Parts: sequence; structure tokens; C-alpha cells
Amino acid sequence: MKFLASLIATCATGLAMAQVPPSANPAAAASAPAPATTVAGSSANAGGQAHALTAEDLSSFLDGLVPFALQRGDVAGGVVAVVKDGKLIFARGYGHDDLKKGTVPSPATTLFRIGSTSKLFAWTAVMQLVQAGKLDLDRDINDYLDFRIPPFQGKPITLRNLMTHTPGFEDTARDLITTDGKPVNLEHYLKTHLPARIYAPGELVAYSNYGCGLAGYIVQRVSGQDFDDYIEQHIFKPLDMQHSTFRQPLPAAMSPMMAASYKTASDGKVQPFEIVDPAPAGAMSTTALDMTHFMIAQLQGGSYDGNQILTPATVALMHTPQRTDAPGLNGYALGFYQENRNGQTIIGHAGDTDYFHTDLHLMLDADVGVFMSFNSAGNEGGAEVIRAAIFDAFLDRYFPVAAPQLPTAATAKADAARVAGWYLASRRNDSALRMLYALTQTKVSALPDGTILTAAFMHPSGAPMHWREVGPLKYRQVDGPYHLEFVAAANGDIRYWATDSLPPVMIFQAVTGLHALGSIELWGTLSLLFLLATLLSWLCGWLVRRHYRRPLGLDAAQRRSRLLSRLGVLALFVDLVGWLALLVAASADQEILLHGALTPWLYVQYVLGVLGLLGAVAVVVHAVRSWMAPRRGRWVLAGETLLALAAIYLAWLIVAFGMVSFSVRY
Repeated sequence: MKFLASLIATCATGLAMAQVPPSANPAAAASAPAPATTVAGSSANAGGQAHALTAEDLSSFLDGLVPFALQRGDVAGGVVAVVKDGKLIFARGYGHDDLKKGTVPSPATTLFRIGSTSKLFAWTAVMQLVQAGKLDLDRDINDYLDFRIPPFQGKPITLRNLMTHTPGFEDTARDLITTDGKPVNLEHYLKTHLPARIYAPGELVAYSNYGCGLAGYIVQRVSGQDFDDYIEQHIFKPLDMQHSTFRQPLPAAMSPMMAASYKTASDGKVQPFEIVDPAPAGAMSTTALDMTHFMIAQLQGGSYDGNQILTPATVALMHTPQRTDAPGLNGYALGFYQENRNGQTIIGHAGDTDYFHTDLHLMLDADVGVFMSFNSAGNEGGAEVIRAAIFDAFLDRYFPVAAPQLPTAATAKADAARVAGWYLASRRNDSALRMLYALTQTKVSALPDGTILTAAFMHPSGAPMHWREVGPLKYRQVDGPYHLEFVAAANGDIRYWATDSLPPVMIFQAVTGLHALGSIELWGTLSLLFLLATLLSWLCGWLVRRHYRRPLGLDAAQRRSRLLSRLGVLALFVDLVGWLALLVAASADQEILLHGALTPWLYVQYVLGVLGLLGAVAVVVHAVRSWMAPRRGRWVLAGETLLALAAIYLAWLIVAFGMVSFSVRY
């Protein structure tokens, strides 16, 4: 039982990490990807003396930090650029953009894929059309489309919903990234990949690549220009971004500039160019210097080198907080998410493909922008840890702040017991992968001293993050800078929690009763073990009877009923083990999700699920007949009864978690 529970937990963590990143990669998910997240801690200078933010100091600081980080993270190379007060003050490449050639990436001419950081350009295009009076942030988006998205719970989706990731779509990854080199068609993708709705618009944040694709398509339809053409003419050209494109595959002139991509530097195998669909959500290729032009424009009221892409008023609106799912924690502006820390107002966006990993941060109070991108996934958490660590260290070096010394709340122990339990990420897929996501639930545990522990969120030391209550249901990380807050319903029940230890792309909803992972692990494991024991005893009994030439002491009807029951047990066992195998495969290789390879196996599992349900009926029928038959031993009756209860539970599990939905919308 411990082995199976451990297998479930380990594989679920792997799948969650694939889904967490807030990017074109679900799982990533980022990203996309619940989300097991390794977060770099503050540097030793936190709360100390601020260093002067100069080119010289940046050079000394980053030259000492980045090469070591690349080596430790097994990442081939990357670029870092910093702007301040409307000027570029630092841009440098590190490591290699091509391991075979041994070349160092150039901030000026080496192209990097920036994943979901691309969304900022789609959102900027939307704001240009809002500024021109051609789009309304609060109008039903169906008014701008040539196909219809049905309302959900009587509410239509608006552009404001899309820009704050609250349209209510479930997460989907199928066909999001391919490597076949074929051009994509935005209209075709949107019309053939409409996700299911799991929330009313504006209800909860749940990051959506599809939603950004819709926004890009609206830009295309309202402007009368292809999305790529619009971005080139209205953003790239005025910002002098000569080495930037959304086009896939790359234009011939740009192809030689593309950085090679790798899983790890030590592997050294060049990976194919990734095709992202829908393109507005993550297809952009660009250089570090081009991105500094965009950052300067966003920080300087929409202007770069005298060219205006937005008015100051529109930029201010775009940067204005729109919503948060937990008061006091970071939420969303229009397209940008908040990253406020160290006393600074910060907005930004991360981006991930399978191999490239990017961060963009705009410090609005300090008039500072930071961009970085890396061309390898790296070892476990490699590129993810590097980019978080660099920005954490940057903040603590140049904008240090002492952590407030808040007393522990008097209600700490009572509230710790109140919030303990299982939680499921709001960014998930319910149509096809409900069971797999159910196994990614994260546990909040209450400790005897009144602190709580979130096992899926790890400190750099490798230990789970601990949190101390400093206000009603408000927690601060023990020995760290982050916050976590629970939100309760009117009746006092905990609805969900949110944290600023990861971008505000999702919240974690409370799960209770039989749907909680603890219950699934306990009763699911016991039921599977009972099925396995039954199958083994069936085989052993047959071998023993065959050896001693002893017939089964049942009449023909009883033998037939018993055979159907045991075949039903086999069907249930194969179905459940098959879902576990899918979980293992998806956690080991997220490309199975992204490239649609899961589809045929899902259909196989759905058929097995139907057979499993029929098998459960056969098991229950045989148990009833066993009680009705004369001269059946008490141990036989007890065994058949327990087997029937296990079958009933597993049948409920199959139905409750959509394991016979026959949906391949994932």
C-alpha cells in the first residue's frame, strides 16, 4: 500500500511540475503545470545596504552569479539585459548558444524563444485597439468573433476576462507545441480546440493559453491584418525591434540567428524548432536588445526613441491592478501579472517552451526593467531555479528591505487545524484528465507549533516550505519572503488559498470527502490490493485444483457467475493500472500531452473503463448470489462482500473522475 501511494505521489508531482509554468508550456505549466514549485530564497544581502544599480556593479554581480548558475543547472546558455530610466545599462550573453560551435549568445543578434512572455505583445496590441476605440474591454467577445462561445452561468466572456485569465476555460495542452515545422493557422486552431468551461467568467483565475489566442484573433479580425503583420507594423517597427517575429517557422533571414536549444547542456543534443499554437500565446522569437526596447516603451509611457505605441494614459491603465483572488496578494493588471516584492511595485511575465525559459520584470517605481532567457530546460528545475534565483538576488542586492517582524497570531493552532487538508489547482483539465489532476492535489499539514507545511512547495534546501500565521488566515513563509493566504466562504469553510511564491496564475481549491487525494490514496490502494489478491488467489486456486485434480464445488450457474466476477475484477484492475501508467508516462515526458500522443491511449482507457463498470456489476451480482446460495463458507462470503465493496468504490471512482468521458479535449 505504501508503495502504490508513493508511486501516485511521485508521478503526480512530476505531472504537476509539467503543468505549472505560466506559459505556452502547460504543465507548464508552467507552467503549466499541483504544482510542485522550487523557489529560490533571498540572498544574504536581504535587508542590507543597497548597491548602486550601475553597469559596473551589474557586470561584477552577474558575471559572478550566472556562469555558476548555468553550470549547476546544466543549462547551455542565456542572456540577461537591464534597463533603467529609459536607457540600456546592461546586456550580456552567458554560456553557449551553440555547444558544438562554442559560441556565446549575443544580446543583439541571437534569437531566443520567449514562450508566454509573447503574450505581452498580444495584450499590447489589444490595448492599442482599445485606445483607438475599436475594442471595448467589457464587451462580449462574441461581438468580435466569427464563431460563438456560449455564455456560462449566464455570463459572457470579455476582453478584461481574457487579460486577467478569468474566462473560466479549463486548461488544454494538446497540439500546443509541435516540432513538425508546419505553419500554424490561428483561426483553425481556435475553432477546433475550444476548451470546456469550468468557472463563470471573472470567478477565479485559471491561466489560459487559448484565451490569449482568442485575443490575438480579435486583433486580427478588428484590424483587418494578419496577427503577425499587425504586430510587426504596430509594435516591432516603431520600437525598432528588427530581430523579432511571431512567424513560424522562422523567416529564412532569421533562421541562422536562432539559438540552439537543449534539454540539458550535458546531453548536448540540439532540439528541433518548436511550433507554438495558438501563436499569440507563445510563438515569439527575439533578442535581448529588442526586448529592452519593449521594456523601455512600457516604462516610459508607451514611447521608445520618440516613437509612441501607446499613450501614457493607456500604459497606466494597462499597468493598473485589476483583480486579486486574495486581498493583499499579487494579482493581475491587464495582461501583466503583479510581482510586488521588496517594497517595489513590479509587474511582469514568465515564458516557457519545452526548452527555452524566460522572465521579464518591470519595476514601475524604480523605472527598471530586467529580461533574461535561457536555451535549456536543465536538470531538475534547472532553468526555473536559475531565473528565480537571479531576480531574487537582483532585488536583494539593489533594493534590499528588512522583513517585517510580525508576531504569530493567537489563533495559529486553531487555524492550522482549520486549513489542513487537500487542495487542487484551479488551472487544470477536467474533460479528459480529471483523474490525473486529482492525483496532483497538494496537502497542507498542521504542525504542533501552529505553523503549516505545504509539501509541494520546496525551499532551496530541499525542505518543504513552512508558514506562520501573522493575521486571520494570512501566513508568512518561515525564514523567507513569501506570503500565503486562505479565503473562506460566508459559512467559514475554506474555499481556496493563494500564494505569492509563484505567479498568480491559479489558486488552490479545497477538496474534501471522497474526492480528496488522501481518501483516493487510502481506499484506491486498498481496493487495488484487494483486486490483486483476488486475481492471485483465482490463479493459485486453479493451479491447486488442477494439481490435485479436484473440481470447483459449484454448479454450472455459480461457476459462470464466478468466472464473470473474476473477469470483472481483471477489467477493473487493468483499467486502474492503465490510468496509473498514463500518469507515469505524462509525468516523465510532458511532450505526450503537448503533441497529442495521449489521444489513442485515452480511448483505450475509456473502453477499459466501460468494461470495468460492467465488471463491477458482475462482481456485485456474484456477491449477492453467493449470499443466496446454500452451503457457502463465512470466509468466502466475507471475501465476496469485501470484493463487491471494492468494486463499488472503484466504479464510483471511474464515474466521478471522468474515466469514461470519452473526451480527448486535454
